[in-house]
Amino acid sequence: MKQHFEVPTQEGPVSGIVGRASAGSARQRNLLIAIHGGTYNSAYFDIPGSSLIDRAMAAGFDIVALDRPGYGTTRTLDDGPAMLDRNATRISAVLPELLLALGLPAAGIVLIGHSMGGVIASTIAASQPSWTLKGIAGTGFAQHLPRHLAEGFAALPQQYSVELPTEMKDQLMFGPPDTLDATMPGASHAANTSMPRAEAIDIAFEWGGRAPGILKGVTVPVYYKLAEFEKLWDIADREAFAGLYSHAPGVETGVFIGAGHCIDFHKRGASFHDELLRFAATV
Repeated sequence: MKQHFEVPTQEGPVSGIVGRASAGSARQRNLLIAIHGGTYNSAYFDIPGSSLIDRAMAAGFDIVALDRPGYGTTRTLDDGPAMLDRNATRISAVLPELLLALGLPAAGIVLIGHSMGGVIASTIAASQPSWTLKGIAGTGFAQHLPRHLAEGFAALPQQYSVELPTEMKDQLMFGPPDTLDATMPGASHAANTSMPRAEAIDIAFEWGGRAPGILKGVTVPVYYKLAEFEKLWDIADREAFAGLYSHAPGVETGVFIGAGHCIDFHKRGASFHDELLRFAATV
C-alpha cells in the first residue's frame, strides 16, 4: 500500500509518501527513509516506471520518502547559512515522531539520499542519532562543486525560493539520449519544484569546507557512487571523497555506468534500485 501523508509534529507539518511492504513479499527488517535533492520533492522516488518506492515495496521493505523542509507542505527553515546541516538536524529530530504517527516501527533505519539528500543523510549519520541507523546510501554529491556551477548558483535571484528552468535542469540531470527511455526526461517533471536558494549557496560554497569533518564522523556502512555521465560533480573526485568516510566499517563505491546525475530515471534505474535494496538488506 502506498499513500501521501502530512503529519503534524512538534517541528511543524511533514509531508511525503509512505509505501508499505507488498503482501506476500518477504518482509525486510530495515526501514528505508528516502531523502530527495534540490529542485525535486518526494515524488522523485515515485515517478511511474522509475519508482524506488514500488520496487522497495515489492522487495519487502517499508519506505518513507519525505519532503524536506521547504518542499511539499513540510515546514520551511529560516533563510541563512548551513541550510543542509539544518535540514539534517530537523529531519533527525522529527523522524521518531513521524514514524510513530505512520505506525512504522523499525529494528533499524537505512537512509537513501540523492544529491543534496546524500549530503543530509551523511550529516545525520555523523550526528550519531538517537534512533538506530544501520547504513546510508548516497549518490550525486561530492566535496567541491565545479566553479562554473557555483558561480551560476551565486547568480540566482535574491529570494527565498528559486526555480531552475526545466530545459537547463534536464541538461544537468540526465545522461545521453540512449541512456533514457522514451518517457524521460518528461516523466520526471512531475517531481520538479522550486528550492530554497540557501541550499544552492550551501552546496556551492559551504559544504566543501565542512565535508571532511562530517564524513569522518560516519560510523555505519556506506554505499556511495557517482554516475558515469555526472554533470554536477567531477567523477574523478569520487575515490578521494569516498576515502573521507574513514571511520565507516565499509564503503561500497564506484561509478554507476550508463546514467546521469538522476540515476533513478535512466534505463538502468531498476538495476540501481536493486543495488540499493541489496545494500539495505545486508547492513
